[in-house]
Amino acid sequence: MFEMDKFQKNRDKLEERLNEHSVAVVFAGQAPYKRGDEQYPFSPDRNFYYVTGIERENCILLMTKTSSDVTTTLYIPRDNGILAKWVGANITTEEAREKSGIETIEFIDGFRKDFAEFIFKHNIKNVYLDLENRDWNALPSAAISFAKELREQYPGVHMQDLYPIFSDLRLIKEDWELERMGKAMEITQEGFLAMMENAREGMMEYEIEAYFDFVLTKRGVRQKAFQTIAAAGKRGTILHYVENNHLTKDGDLVLVDAGAQVDWYNGDITRTFPVNGKFTEKQKNVYNIVLSGQQKVIETIQPGVPFSRLNEVLKEHYFEELKKIGLAETMEDVAKYYYHGVSHYLGAETHDIGRYMDRDLQAGMVLTVEPGLYIDEWEIGIRIEDDVLVTESGCEVMTPNLIRTVDEIEAFMAKGRKA
Repeated sequence: MFEMDKFQKNRDKLEERLNEHSVAVVFAGQAPYKRGDEQYPFSPDRNFYYVTGIERENCILLMTKTSSDVTTTLYIPRDNGILAKWVGANITTEEAREKSGIETIEFIDGFRKDFAEFIFKHNIKNVYLDLENRDWNALPSAAISFAKELREQYPGVHMQDLYPIFSDLRLIKEDWELERMGKAMEITQEGFLAMMENAREGMMEYEIEAYFDFVLTKRGVRQKAFQTIAAAGKRGTILHYVENNHLTKDGDLVLVDAGAQVDWYNGDITRTFPVNGKFTEKQKNVYNIVLSGQQKVIETIQPGVPFSRLNEVLKEHYFEELKKIGLAETMEDVAKYYYHGVSHYLGAETHDIGRYMDRDLQAGMVLTVEPGLYIDEWEIGIRIEDDVLVTESGCEVMTPNLIRTVDEIEAFMAKGRKA
């Protein structure tokens, strides 16, 4: 499949979901400024990328659907002239056409004029925009800002949300998406082995993280899926600890949650290992409870199973096991030591878009399976996370080659210490 054909297929899927007498507007986004003339690194809006393959900022896709025709236009910035010597040249019409497969390329300064003419001439009733907004206090996205303009200019037009449509479209992965994710997972696994091989008590957490970073850079990966968590000892009980700036000590477990990103698709893996290469008996016991819980969840995954059932399976397992070690008397006690969900979707975003709790699993979904136990009073935080593809008959672990048992980890780390 030619590169552009992938994105044409995605546009076809989007077109099918639009009502007649409608337009859809999808924005690439823009990197915000840090300070002065320095910007944060740009990362394209994943829905925009999904239907265009374009990785440049300040672009807009306009898709129109009438009773007789569907048209697609990509708007790009004009040639930036002398500024190209400072920041690089803007994408050209030819480049945009080649990458996206979209024939009609216009310049961004003509977008509002074209939009207004089309709305007027074609009796447009619906305008589709990606209106995702998870935080009341967040800065408005380009789509939400445009929606405010739209309400003022065209109060009679009905606004529709693209977010649930894209959530459904992106939920089932194409082969080319799985290929990119597989590459990201492969590199992530390599980075984890480097950390385990080189970890020593007395290192700073960021020194252990540096071995992961080196592998990614060596393999040509310029973006991480998310900010790495490298948490030793009690800090492993903090779910999103990212400072990674404390000293490890003999006897600490190190919980590392990390992922590489390849062509905007992600891996997401967690391993917990003893910094000195040997688990204590107490650590080993808790680790094996988490590992057996992960296996039970993986064995549950198949088409038709409610997504919410996965977390129920894990909590039932934890209740029985925590009772045995004196940490639980009722099911409610489990929440003291396990306080997140066991799974999320994975794809072009680490927590990929889509509904969770009211949906059954389908073949083609990619999920994480990441049980954890966080026992603050024992300074034990353990999470084990792998990435799983739902298949027609069950599931396939996409990260099968990364060691995960106590014996495998201890043997591997012992070998590294002899080298």
